[in-house]
Amino acid sequence: MIRLVIFDMAGTAIDEDNLVYKTIVESLKHDGIQTDLNTVLEYCAGKEKKDAIRDVIKEITKKNPTAELVDKIHEEFKRNLYTIYKTAKMQVFPSVQKVIETLKQKDVKVSFNTGYSREVAEQILKNVDIHIGQDIDVLMTASDVKNSRPAPDMIIEICKKLEIPSNLAIKIGDSSVDIQEGKNAKVKYSIGITTGAQNRTQMEKASPDFIIDDMLELLPIIEGV
Repeated sequence: MIRLVIFDMAGTAIDEDNLVYKTIVESLKHDGIQTDLNTVLEYCAGKEKKDAIRDVIKEITKKNPTAELVDKIHEEFKRNLYTIYKTAKMQVFPSVQKVIETLKQKDVKVSFNTGYSREVAEQILKNVDIHIGQDIDVLMTASDVKNSRPAPDMIIEICKKLEIPSNLAIKIGDSSVDIQEGKNAKVKYSIGITTGAQNRTQMEKASPDFIIDDMLELLPIIEGV
């Protein structure tokens, strides 16, 4: 029996039109590093954002960037994103809202986790009127743990807080990094969804247990356990 579902935030639970990755593109360009959204989605999706910036610079330039350059671009990115997110239009995907309501009726716990910092994640929740302790049980962010995705730290902490073994949990996200995170945490199912950063082919490389196109497809999977 599944007792916990852990949703990635942007692109999985929340539709924010890839604003975070568009902001990474613009922050890189500000420092003279030319790239495009598809490249950023390929190498940044699901990761803690400083790691993501480091990885995409390395891919573009074929060199290891200095810590100073990564820090500079990351700070620029954080400033830009926080400003954008204060006024950006975003919403919980309608099917996600329906699934969360169904899970709560079944006494299944619901958690969000994210590669964002807690400051940014809480701003997003405020924007979409999601309340911790009411709509979701736990929020876990990259800034709350030592090791970011694909390490299992966030999922392990969620399971500790809720006193639920990871093998009774499902992780669902829109990137291969999300899928790897779930597998590293030994969840029951690590599931990809095509509503966000990466497509089916990209996520298949991480060997998910399932790939779905709409969150409503999650319910028969849970009911079949």
